[in-house]
Amino acid sequence: MKIDINEFSQPCGCGKQHAILVQDIFIERNALEKLPELLQQPGYANYKKPLVICDNNTFKAAGSRVVEMLGCGCIELSADNLHANEKAVEKVSLQLPADVDLLLAVGSGTIHDITRYVAHEKNLPFIAVPTAASVDGFVSTVAAMTWYGFKQSFSSSSPICVIADSSIFSKAPYRLTASGISDLLGKYTALADWRIAHILTGEYLCERIFALTKNAVDIVATSLDALRGGEAEAYEKLMYGLLLSGLAMQMMGNSRPASGAEHHMSHLWEMEILNPTIEAYHGEKVSVGLRLAVSTYQHMKEEIRAGRMQVVDHYQGMETEVLKKYFGAKGMYETILKENTPDPLMAVDLKVLQAKLPEILAVLDDLPSVGEIEALLCAGSCVMTLRQIGIGEELLKKTLQLSPYIRNRLTFMRLSKLFV
Repeated sequence: MKIDINEFSQPCGCGKQHAILVQDIFIERNALEKLPELLQQPGYANYKKPLVICDNNTFKAAGSRVVEMLGCGCIELSADNLHANEKAVEKVSLQLPADVDLLLAVGSGTIHDITRYVAHEKNLPFIAVPTAASVDGFVSTVAAMTWYGFKQSFSSSSPICVIADSSIFSKAPYRLTASGISDLLGKYTALADWRIAHILTGEYLCERIFALTKNAVDIVATSLDALRGGEAEAYEKLMYGLLLSGLAMQMMGNSRPASGAEHHMSHLWEMEILNPTIEAYHGEKVSVGLRLAVSTYQHMKEEIRAGRMQVVDHYQGMETEVLKKYFGAKGMYETILKENTPDPLMAVDLKVLQAKLPEILAVLDDLPSVGEIEALLCAGSCVMTLRQIGIGEELLKKTLQLSPYIRNRLTFMRLSKLFV
């Protein structure tokens, strides 16, 4: 399957011209074997000094084959305790040859975030070679990095090409595949958050990008049984859905279509503000965040309709003392204040919020119920509870309280602070 990139760069009804930076995407069995021929074609033939970036696991899965085919160098990182952070970037940068003119990210999400960050910093093009269908960020233009402890999204480089070989990524440990399923299912709440912000504040929303992301979710939601059965076509559909979500972010220029309250919880846990280090994949944390967000949204919807929860008379401002207590203990109080300046809730007119409640509740009605989300996660063999990712249930309330501050982005979870 070769994705027609031109399809995504056509004029859009929203009036904006959406930039697509990736040139080619291949999703098929033995796609990796196309690489030498691809690098002889116009647009690629000028690259003479490619370099593979991988870890010791992905070197075995595909990196060694790329090195063999291209006769190129390789930076092989240790997979033990490997994270997309300033330490990994430094390791790569120190080993980067001066004459390299093309990077090849061979791995899953962490390797791709490290590579895209370095590629952007060094002004180098890179090719994405996913070894697992584990995340939706392969074609993203942002790198999700834990930078000196704080989870941040940095403007980074899109790959110029994606070589997704289903004979490789379908053989990845199923836990990685389940992480990719979870990352896509998380778009249910991300899209609801985006729609609600648009209704309430007029935040820009492109219906085409919205529909593209929703299509990506629908693709995976209808392929769960086939994925558990190991069907190659289902794996290619999952990778296609992940790349669609990434293209939506590329068209948008940020992660708004793909990241809402569910991702903010994941980022909070990754920053270890409340919890010790947990050995869980990004998508696993997202699926737990998805279930918690849907549960919270469903409860609030019922309480608002019953008149037991109402819009506040006056917004009291950010919970600075709470932020100081938890983020200050990690030396991140000033960073979290900067992230939340200006406070997105200051842009919310409480009278408008009251008037728009019927529309907002209608968006929440369109969300799957908690039971439906649990059924989808179960069908995909995805994790769904705090305990499954090594977090105690006693941290639930603080997670819901603090996670909306992780990004300066209006979500319904952030809006919950305007109800009593």
